[in-house]
Amino acid sequence: VLQNISLVIPARGIFGLIGPNGAGKTTVFNLISGLMAPTSGAIEFRGQPLNGLAPHRITRCGIARTFQNIRIFKEMTLAENVLVAIARQDRYSAMRVLWPSASLRAAQQRQRAEATELLAKVGLADKAAILAGKLSYGEQRRLEIARALATAPRLLLLDEPAAGMNGAEKQQLMQEIRKLEESGLSILIIEHDMRFV
Repeated sequence: VLQNISLVIPARGIFGLIGPNGAGKTTVFNLISGLMAPTSGAIEFRGQPLNGLAPHRITRCGIARTFQNIRIFKEMTLAENVLVAIARQDRYSAMRVLWPSASLRAAQQRQRAEATELLAKVGLADKAAILAGKLSYGEQRRLEIARALATAPRLLLLDEPAAGMNGAEKQQLMQEIRKLEESGLSILIIEHDMRFV
């Protein structure tokens, strides 16, 4: 699908990847995030080769993504959805979890506070305790962004984040994405809505 692609994303900013359906935009994201392996060429992030790394290792390098088709845990609360991604960043031994210490409880409290803060960044803090399946389509997309942010990325890949949103939701999302960029993130967006881009 992809041939002769050369793409450099600067250390900070918002960038759009546009093109018709079937042009290979999502394939670019799949290659960067490790869901597909390139047959030739090189993918690097901050000087580190990514070719052959598993998706979770690429996430640990500082790249997070959302998907064209929303992938959230609908039977979990919003806070729990975000906590799943936060908890993956901390490593606990089985012994530490089976016999929790004061330091583990403090870490869990910190994680809950971080989840609330991330939900606030996408305008969902007031809904932290409800089940994700009860959200509107646009809110589910914003939850997916909060969960991606929980991995502390330097590069955020957003695959059609405004799809299915009404005009007011798109305006709110644009403001939230601008705030994320102001915090120092690089953001690469696939989007068909040229006004949004």
